[in-house]
Amino acid sequence: MSNLAKLEFVALDITGKNYLSWVLDVEIHLDSKGLGETIKEANEATPQDKAKAMIFLHHHLHEGLKNEYLTVKDPHILWSNLKERYDHQKTVILPRARYEWLNLRLQDFKYVSIYNSAMFKITSQLKLCGENITDAEMLEKTYSTFHANNIVLQTQYREKGFKKYSELISCLLVAEQNNELLMKNHESRPTGSTPFPEENVTTHNGKETKNRDYSSSSG
Repeated sequence: MSNLAKLEFVALDITGKNYLSWVLDVEIHLDSKGLGETIKEANEATPQDKAKAMIFLHHHLHEGLKNEYLTVKDPHILWSNLKERYDHQKTVILPRARYEWLNLRLQDFKYVSIYNSAMFKITSQLKLCGENITDAEMLEKTYSTFHANNIVLQTQYREKGFKKYSELISCLLVAEQNNELLMKNHESRPTGSTPFPEENVTTHNGKETKNRDYSSSSG
């Protein structure tokens, strides 16, 4: 257990389920230690740097993986072997992330903060798989999925001409806190088509009841 406390990030699981995020963590940490070249092809890293990189990589592997690759002493070879073994995770994660992006709608969330978390979770998964979502795409996704009852607000926010998604979300959060923005779930959405059922029932400090009252009074 003492070794677990020293991990700088979660070790690579033997199933490879966290491979994509693990790769990013490794690259960042190796670069910070001046060891980034050790995992690249045809690198000219010193034996000392390769040894340091191997110690770091081994420390962040599942015990089963350590045993399987016990005889590998070159960090680039180990890196390549792990890539061949687990890079297929993209074929699993990418279709799901694309589906969630396609079905992401602001109107399906009771709170802007929960929508924002879902947005970053999906776009991060897409980025890990090599697909970048631009600020313009995030802005359009948000504008176009306002609830139908908030079409006037949607127009007003569009006219503000935001260039960054973060700027729009900041305004929406302030508006929500001031009770100027009413978020409503789309009750008539077909069963099974909502990708985030958990978020729709989340409450924050009792605000769920308040939103229900607004919905009933406006509908």
